[in-house]
Amino acid sequence: MISENMKIFVRQGKGNIDRFTILSELCLDTLRNYWREYRPAVWLFPGKIPGEPIRTRSIQDAFLKMRNKAGLNPKASIHSLRHSFATHLLEEGVNILYIQQLLGHARISTTTIYLHLTKVKVLQVRSPLDCLEENQA
Repeated sequence: MISENMKIFVRQGKGNIDRFTILSELCLDTLRNYWREYRPAVWLFPGKIPGEPIRTRSIQDAFLKMRNKAGLNPKASIHSLRHSFATHLLEEGVNILYIQQLLGHARISTTTIYLHLTKVKVLQVRSPLDCLEENQA
């Protein structure tokens, strides 16, 4: 079961690449509540056409509607969410190689683009020598 590992499978994501990414506990709870209420048969998010998943354009339209309602930057897009995800992971100190895998990038150079977007906490980096005392305790 995917929820045991807190991963979600992204089928044909950006670049038509299949991959696993992390699943937040909050998102899992929301998805479980949605499933209990609507009981989708084939697709978690079915489209208007029976047996088909929701269309990408429908998701984009819903995002734009909510973006405008919330008064967010008109340049924000669904892809902005991907950038925000990567940037927040970097700010939390997640290894860039893990972020590369989560985003499905083939080359690390693609992932390093996010480095300029983040406020890396350089001053909070500790010398390994300062950690020796903690490791000996």
